[in-house]
Amino acid sequence: MSVRAMCYESQLFEFTPQTCILRVYIAFQDYLFEMVLVVEKVIMKKLESMQGNKISHFRVRQSTEKYLHFMRERFNFLFQKMETFLLNLVLSIPSNVLLLEDKVHSQYSYSKEEFEHLQAETENLEKKCKAESLATQRLLAELEEQKHVQAELEKILTWFKGLDKICREHGNIDLKESFGFMTQTTRKLQDTVTEIDMKHKKTKVDGSTLTPICPRNRKGK
Repeated sequence: MSVRAMCYESQLFEFTPQTCILRVYIAFQDYLFEMVLVVEKVIMKKLESMQGNKISHFRVRQSTEKYLHFMRERFNFLFQKMETFLLNLVLSIPSNVLLLEDKVHSQYSYSKEEFEHLQAETENLEKKCKAESLATQRLLAELEEQKHVQAELEKILTWFKGLDKICREHGNIDLKESFGFMTQTTRKLQDTVTEIDMKHKKTKVDGSTLTPICPRNRKGK
C-alpha cells in the first residue's frame, strides 16, 4: 500500500485514494475467501458421494489452504500493479492542474506579510460588522419602545380631546384655561399650607421659651 500523501486528491474526492484502494483490496480478498470455501464444500460433497473414497476432510482442508495461499500470492502481486495504475493514472491530479476553488490563487498571489495584513483587515471588518449589527439591534429596540410610547401618547391625547369636548358641551369651558386655573390654585394652596406650617412651628418655639409661673402658697389664718 502506498504511503504517499495525496492531500490534493483528498480535497477533490473527499476521501483519501489509499483508503479507497484498501477497501477495494479487502473486498476482493473477502470474495476470494468466500469462493474458496464454496469450492471446498462442492469438493467435499463430491467426495462423499463417491464410493471407496479414501480422501479425508483434513486432506481436503490442507489442499484448500495451499490453494488459498497460492491465490493470495498471485492476487497480491496483481493488486500491487492495479494499485500503482489506479493511484498514478486514475486517482491522482497532475501537477499542472488546479481545482476550481484554487484557481483564484494563481490569479492573485500574496506574500506572507500581505496575507497577514489582509487577515488583520478582515478581522477588523468583522468586528465593525458585529458592532454595527449590535447598534442596529439597539436602534430597533429603541424604535419599538418609541412606538409603544407614541401609542400611549395618542391614547392620552384622545382622552384629553374627549374631556375637552365634554367640558365644552356642558359648560363651554376651555380645558387649557381650566388646567391653568387649577395649577395656579394648587400653587396658592401649597404656599398657604407652607405659611401655616411655618407659623405653627414658630408658635411651638415661642411657647417653649416662656418661664412657667408657680402658684403662691397661702398662709394659714
